[in-house]
Parts: sequence; structure tokens; C-alpha cells
Amino acid sequence: MIMIIFFASVCIAGFALWKCACLKHDVYEYTAQLDAAIDRMLKNDALQPIPYEKDDLWGKIFDRLVRLSQLYTHKNLELSEEKHRLKELVSDISHQTKTPIANIKLYLEMMEDERDVDRNQDYLKKMNGQVDKLDFLLQSMVKMSRLETGTIRIQKQHVPLADTLAMAIGQVVAQADQKNIQIHVQYDEQLRLNHDKKWTAEAIFNILDNAVKYTNAGGNIHVVVCRQELFTKISIADTGKGIAPERQATIFTRFYREPEVHDEEGIGIGLYLAREIITLQNGYIEVQSQVGRGSTFMIYLPNQG
Repeated sequence: MIMIIFFASVCIAGFALWKCACLKHDVYEYTAQLDAAIDRMLKNDALQPIPYEKDDLWGKIFDRLVRLSQLYTHKNLELSEEKHRLKELVSDISHQTKTPIANIKLYLEMMEDERDVDRNQDYLKKMNGQVDKLDFLLQSMVKMSRLETGTIRIQKQHVPLADTLAMAIGQVVAQADQKNIQIHVQYDEQLRLNHDKKWTAEAIFNILDNAVKYTNAGGNIHVVVCRQELFTKISIADTGKGIAPERQATIFTRFYREPEVHDEEGIGIGLYLAREIITLQNGYIEVQSQVGRGSTFMIYLPNQG
């Protein structure tokens, strides 16, 4: 009996030692795998999912690490893209402000050596124009920044679209009159749409402002509103210079300006802002244009939403 008990005790002790050794081996193996996975993540080496035949602890942990690695990689890409956009923005601002600041310095130097009062008055007038350009640039940058960062949120209201059109068109009437450009408007006065009146008017104004700038004296601009099944379309057609097909995809980028119109006032933010505003309202903008035959910008705003 004693021998049986002794033999059983030896077997139990041996089994316990074997189990302890196996557990120790599993812990070391698990630690090594975990250390290797974390090391790869720290080196920005994305973990790839691996199918496991058995549902063990490491399989569950590795699956979570893969998801964490993918999230980490995605965040790194977002940060990299954000840094790239910030770099581009700083470069754009530097480029846009360089010319007016240089012109102001030049006029100041010329005024120091000029004794003619009339010429100095002319220099002051030109300097004032450059200051206005800088002010317009900074205001546009503020609008753009507030829209992109979500500081300003779109506030939709079910209001007549006619009021929004009147607000936008009213801002370009004087400029159009100076060039003898006729603005024709066709819309349903009873049409109501769920939209942000202020920002939608800003988007429409930016497109109208471009239309007036790049349409020759005596030209025409047609604004037509049409309610469709899913969207309400606002078409703004001008008889201006038109846009080459290869450039139509880039006109909505920030600070883009047509090579032929650098003598015209503007900094190339208007269309970019217009698209951002309409996109934030779940709408979109299309453009159709032929060189020498004018352009048509079509704003689509959802009927519901």
C-alpha cells in the first residue's frame, strides 16, 4: 500500500513538474510573440491577420493587436496627410501674400523720393488696393479654415430659395452694371428648400463673382433653378471666356487661377469655398464649359435632409 501511495505521489509530482515546464514554455513563447508583435508595431510595420486553427489566447490577443495596428497605421497616415496639407497651406499663404506686401514696400520707397503730391496720392491709392487684397485674402482664409475645422457648422432651415438667391445676386449687381452685363434669373418664388441660407448664398455668390469677372462687357449671365426628383439644381451660365477641358478638374482646388486671368482681381479661393459649402450640405457641383463659349456651373442641393 505504501508503495502504491509512493508511486502515485511520484507520478503526481512528475506530472506537476511537466505541467509547470509546459506552462513556463507557453509563457515564454507567448511573451516572445507579444514582444515581436509590439516591436513590429513600433517600427510602423503593419501586422497582417493570420488564420489560426485553434481558438487560443494568443489568437485572440493577436487579432486585437492586428486591429490596433491597422488603427495605428491609419492614424499615422492621417497625421502625415495633415502635415502635408499644412505645409501646402503655409506655402500657399506665403505665395499669396508675397506680391501685395512687396508692392506696398515698393510704393513706400517710391513715396520717400517723390515730391509730387498727385503722384503720392496715386501711390497711396495703389497701396490701399494692395491692403484690400490682403484683407480679402485673410478673410477668405478665415472662412476656409473655419469650414474645414468644423468651427462653423452648417445650420439648415426650410426657407425660400428665392431669399438665398437674392442675397447672392445682390452682391454682384453693381459689378455687373459696370460691365453692362445682364443677369437673368428664372425660379419658382414658392420653392422652399432645407439649406443653410447664409453659406449657400456665399457659394452662389462666389460662382456669380467669377462669372462677372470673366465675362466681357455686354455679356449675359443666366441663373435657372429647377427642382428635380432628388435634388434642386441651380444653374449659373455665363457667356465668358470658358474653361479648357483639361483644367476643369482643377478649378475647385485651393488658390487655383487660370493662367490667362492673373491680371484680374481674385486669389483663387472662391470656387474651392463654394464646393466645400455645398459638399457639407450633402450636395455637389458640376461644370460644363467650352473655350470661348462660356461656362455653366450646376449646384445640386438635396430636396430632403
